[in-house]
Amino acid sequence: MPQRLLEALDLVVARRASGALPGDRRAAGLGVGTELAQLRPYQVGDDVRQIDPAATARTGQPHVRLHVPERTLTTWILLDVSPSMAFGTADRLKIDVADGATLALGRAAIRRAGRVALLSFGCGEPRLSRPRASRPGFVALRRRLGEGVAPDGAGDPRALANALVRVGQVARQPGLVVVISDFRDQEDWTAAMGSVAVRHSVLAIEVRDPREAEVPAMGHLALIDPETGERIEIDTSRRSVRARFAAIEAEARARVASDLRRLRVNHVVLSTRGDWLRELGSGLR
Repeated sequence: MPQRLLEALDLVVARRASGALPGDRRAAGLGVGTELAQLRPYQVGDDVRQIDPAATARTGQPHVRLHVPERTLTTWILLDVSPSMAFGTADRLKIDVADGATLALGRAAIRRAGRVALLSFGCGEPRLSRPRASRPGFVALRRRLGEGVAPDGAGDPRALANALVRVGQVARQPGLVVVISDFRDQEDWTAAMGSVAVRHSVLAIEVRDPREAEVPAMGHLALIDPETGERIEIDTSRRSVRARFAAIEAEARARVASDLRRLRVNHVVLSTRGDWLRELGSGLR
């Protein structure tokens, strides 16, 4: 991964997530920080270390200073490891693009004293690696990515919805949630994503393969659905079959884009063909 592209992506992600660089990232509530949130009269139970001498001398009554807390940004990456992610007919597999995007965003997350967590879904119950900072966080990402994808036929149509519900339960402080998936054969995920988007900045990265958009004229083919394991036979030499296939696929991709746009979620499309890292940077501008 070119270092200059990663540095540019780092700045873009910081701006998208919080509107500023570290040190300006605010968390909800009051706490230890450098920016004044409130100056008020002392009340029983207040920390005496927060008493402001100048205000106390000026008013003749003890006053305390309360500050806006400065906390690190936590990036939650939801990675799709369902069987369909093992598909790829161009330069690489879809899971290769997803892994690369995970590493690039994970590196950007920890560069500025942030933390990164990974939640993989699509094979049984969602698996969560807790938020970590610095090198341990990046090492944990690489270790989890080495586990690969689920076997054919092990897909779960509610995997994405369950993963979003899970991250909504554990991500208490506002942060950045990145969903990396092909958004295929997933049901009832919009409500869960909308709930997450209320508290967090959400980025949806959709990974596609060019062959998924259209099927070539290759005669009779036996195809297997990797998510369900179902086997079907089609005659791709028929133009009507190819046109119907392309229309169904276009409708499905347009529906995903429409749902994300309605939820006001940033949507970036990456392909297994070409330079996916440049596409990611261009999509986040």
